[in-house]
Amino acid sequence: MSLFDLTGKVALITGSSRGIGEAIARRYAEHGAKVVVSSRSLESCEPVAATIRDQGGDALAIACNINYAEQLQALADGAREHYGRIDVLVCNAALNPHFGPSQEIPDEAFDKVMHGNIGSIHRLCRMVIPGMAENGGGSVIIVSSIAGLKGSGVLGAYAISKAADMQIARNLAVEWGPRNVRVNCIAPGLVKTEFARALWDNPEIYRSTVAQYPLRRIGEPDEIAGAAVYFASAAGNFTTGQTLVVDGGGVIG
Repeated sequence: MSLFDLTGKVALITGSSRGIGEAIARRYAEHGAKVVVSSRSLESCEPVAATIRDQGGDALAIACNINYAEQLQALADGAREHYGRIDVLVCNAALNPHFGPSQEIPDEAFDKVMHGNIGSIHRLCRMVIPGMAENGGGSVIIVSSIAGLKGSGVLGAYAISKAADMQIARNLAVEWGPRNVRVNCIAPGLVKTEFARALWDNPEIYRSTVAQYPLRRIGEPDEIAGAAVYFASAAGNFTTGQTLVVDGGGVIG
């Protein structure tokens, strides 16, 4: 059996109608997982799920706005009702309503970032992990960012929330490791997604960013999906509480 085989596993992926989340959903399905595609709009989720099914995979679309606990609960319940269990949880959905220094963000926007990017992960893990433990174990992957490892003059509150994601992974890894639930983070560098368009679509920011990356380019969503497959599969069975940086060498450059 391949170390990266996901056959029989059920994976729930937030923010998976596009970008990194969509790439993870597609690769999970290719490796044999049954996937739950989720984002705010069901209309945006259905095409991704339909494509996976058309290619021989198994996928279900469920809409969820991560800002609302009741929608998170409905997402977790819907996945379990359809597939019977959740083996892999990928917390990818995030928001960033402010582009600029953290001291300039309005209080309402700051609270929204913390509620969405930190609070939703806390709540969804609380809804999903106990069931994983009862079924013998599982894997949680939180998509963070290298913004959580460096100071930033433009990502501000978002960077603070992404640093917190890494600590959530460490805490939950300690709390649930004895029940065979692993929790890890992926910290991408600049990736060509709509979410990060303000960065890569700005020529000045793009040039200064890739100049610091040894690979001299930004990443593609599919290049993050491989790390997510590792953490979800047998290949990652002895890895927990870690943050894997996938950034073209940006942090070390």
